Amino acid sequence: MISTFFDHELKAFWRSKNTGKNITVKVVMGILIFILFLYVLALGVFMDKLLGAMFPQEDLTVAFCGVVLVYFLYDLLMRLQLQELPTLKVQPYLHLPVKRNSVVGYLALTALLSFFNLWPIIIFGPFILKVILPASGALTTLVFIVSIIGFSIFNNYLALYIKRKANLNGWIFLIAGAVLSLAICGDYVWHLYSLKAGSYLFFGNLIAMPYLVLLPLTLAAAMYYVNFYYLKDNLYLEELTTKKDAAPKSSTEIPLLNRFGHVGDLVANEVKLILRNKRPRSALVMGLFFMFYGLIFYTNPKLGESFKIFVGMFMTGIFIINYGQFMFSWQAAHFDGLLVSKIKFADFLKAKYLLFTIVSTVAFILTTPYVYFGWRTVLIHFIMYLWNLGVNTTIVLYFANRNYKRIDLSKGASFNWEGVGASQLLLSFPLILFPYVIFLPFKYMGYPNVGLATLAIIGIAFIITRNFWLQKLEADFYTKRFKIAEGFRNK
Repeated sequence: MISTFFDHELKAFWRSKNTGKNITVKVVMGILIFILFLYVLALGVFMDKLLGAMFPQEDLTVAFCGVVLVYFLYDLLMRLQLQELPTLKVQPYLHLPVKRNSVVGYLALTALLSFFNLWPIIIFGPFILKVILPASGALTTLVFIVSIIGFSIFNNYLALYIKRKANLNGWIFLIAGAVLSLAICGDYVWHLYSLKAGSYLFFGNLIAMPYLVLLPLTLAAAMYYVNFYYLKDNLYLEELTTKKDAAPKSSTEIPLLNRFGHVGDLVANEVKLILRNKRPRSALVMGLFFMFYGLIFYTNPKLGESFKIFVGMFMTGIFIINYGQFMFSWQAAHFDGLLVSKIKFADFLKAKYLLFTIVSTVAFILTTPYVYFGWRTVLIHFIMYLWNLGVNTTIVLYFANRNYKRIDLSKGASFNWEGVGASQLLLSFPLILFPYVIFLPFKYMGYPNVGLATLAIIGIAFIITRNFWLQKLEADFYTKRFKIAEGFRNK
């Protein structure tokens, strides 16, 4: 039956009207993955030399045993962001005499075809063969390789389980990402424990006690069956919504938004869209990771204050930039319905402004710990927060009126250029250059404070005159709405 499913997917691919485009994308992706493969292979071949340089006081095997589990922690974090869920259109099979176990088994097994499962073998395999095999023998070499495969499969199915659960509740994804980030910070930032010591506790003892290989194999098998039974229990679409529809719901389910009336309802729907779909949720998660962006620049004393403008703009406005430029593309699947609905486009725009204001305000609050680098740093963040709410929001929504490419919400953000066009490339120039066009002349004249004040005044002026810009954007939209709709119909 698995071969039948595979044959059906091949036929669906070749019979699609976008086959030519899909082949081109896959060829380009194949070339990029092959180049990445060569880099990873080089890392594996020279790992003994890298570990020797990083830990000159330690034995190579001890150093290796200390980094393996640390790698898998980062591997899980990358999988949550980049790994795609294996998919199969199950609806055509549900009324046929096809066993549910066959359908679920196909989905579970095809998950092993991810290139993420290949990286650990390529990275660690050469070191194991070069160092551990001559020193400890064939049995130890075998249990090391099997353990690495076991942990890789465990990570594979754990990441897929978290992402599947997150499709029903977006907070699960955020919580999982926060837990992993805190686990990493607990070692490298707060020094509460040592991940390296925990890794050596297992792999170091694996040399003397080969039967410990049963632990990663057991974890991998358990995680496989957790995924298998979760998919089996939720194979029918109505089973996914039975419990959720039983409880009464408010109009928005977010009390804070009730006071904004119809605009609040639109924002609440937007929040649901973000939390329930991969691509927009990735824009939100990326914004959370950008909160650490300042640590790259502020810890380098050679970088001047001009970089704080750039960093402050991105930390407080990355969601506006990432999400806002695809303003209509998120609703591409039902855009024709929006055009004939009773929703006023002015309310639609106001909802976007309100959403951006809420997320940017939260982002600014999250950046206040950078007061550690001085109160002036937080002041610059606040100025760029005003700039984002006033100027950048208007620029982003203006360019969104010129994006005619649809987006499939179910697809992830990794290696996904769907919806990206020339307008996104042009957008980067005003967003990055405009603040410096205003600030740098004052700085070179010796009045940097006047430059910052000018940025703040312009940002506030745009916020105060927001209704004027709303009218301009609305009029611009009405001249392009049919062209946008036509672009979204081209799948």
